Amino acid sequence: MKALFINCTLKRTPKFSNTGALAEKAAGQLKALGFETEIIRLNDYNVLTGNTSDEGDGDEWPLILEKIRACNIFVIATPIWMGHLASTSQKVIERLDAIFRDEDLADKETGQYMPYGKVGGCLVTGNEDGAHSCAAQVLWSLQEVGFTIPANVNAYWVGKAGGEKDYVEAGGERYLYTNKTLRYMTANLAYMATLLAKYPYTTNLLEEAKKAEAESDKEEE
Repeated sequence: MKALFINCTLKRTPKFSNTGALAEKAAGQLKALGFETEIIRLNDYNVLTGNTSDEGDGDEWPLILEKIRACNIFVIATPIWMGHLASTSQKVIERLDAIFRDEDLADKETGQYMPYGKVGGCLVTGNEDGAHSCAAQVLWSLQEVGFTIPANVNAYWVGKAGGEKDYVEAGGERYLYTNKTLRYMTANLAYMATLLAKYPYTTNLLEEAKKAEAESDKEEE
């Protein structure tokens, strides 16, 4: 069983990342629960803008997509910038949109999207506010493309308004609320990933789509 974290910090390795520090803590908890873990930084890859599986011209998104295909747990870790989801996180979401059109990312017999059977979560760091909004965007987007979202699978830390210190510098690693929600998150991700591995979805999306067509008006060309 494998957990993949994608750190969407705007920084590149080896620069320190507060978002990465929170991801490392979560990864450590999942390791203790028996999961193999990997953390990658989006900015260490040449990921082009777009909404296909491969945008060509040196696009390295296909390398990341293979890592997503191989994992059981997928967590997007994002910083907050100007009160919004980081542009890097939005890029990940936009690239995942290819799942709706790429036949190689769906099961031929059931039509289930590639993320069926995988669980998703979200980590957020920032020095003011916007964590709830960022988590809502990430988790909704993940379920839209087929990831299962268990209960309480987001954890965040935000500092004081106008503050210059982030998660590690401001002592967020010892903050009870963040630590509690992180424990909820990793425990629930591990539980649901294990459950889905044993009892996968049986829904046949192709058959359900045919039922929907039969009870619906045909769209005009």
